[in-house]
Amino acid sequence: MTYFVNDACIACKYTDCVDVCPVDCFYEGENMLVIHPDECIDCGVCEPECPADAIRADTEPGAETWVEFNRKYAERWPVITARKDPLEGAAARDGLAGKLHSLFSELPGTGA
Repeated sequence: MTYFVNDACIACKYTDCVDVCPVDCFYEGENMLVIHPDECIDCGVCEPECPADAIRADTEPGAETWVEFNRKYAERWPVITARKDPLEGAAARDGLAGKLHSLFSELPGTGA
């Protein structure tokens, strides 16, 4: 099993999960994080840390699409190993529907 980040992270990018990850499997885009599924050790410590409820297990319906999405961008974006402040206005966008098609950016983040 592995975990993945879904579109609830887009335009929020809370990084509480990064602080607890023992294997540094999070990668940073301009406005979201992803988990590299081949590096995730299925410890699950990140899931309850996400304020946006964006981290899910690959046992959920529809997970395959998100796992591949996470793999694709984890191979393009830099690793993030330290917590950062969320994006400005994150609280206002937390819980919005349709963020993948309206707010997602393929640009990499700065990593850390």
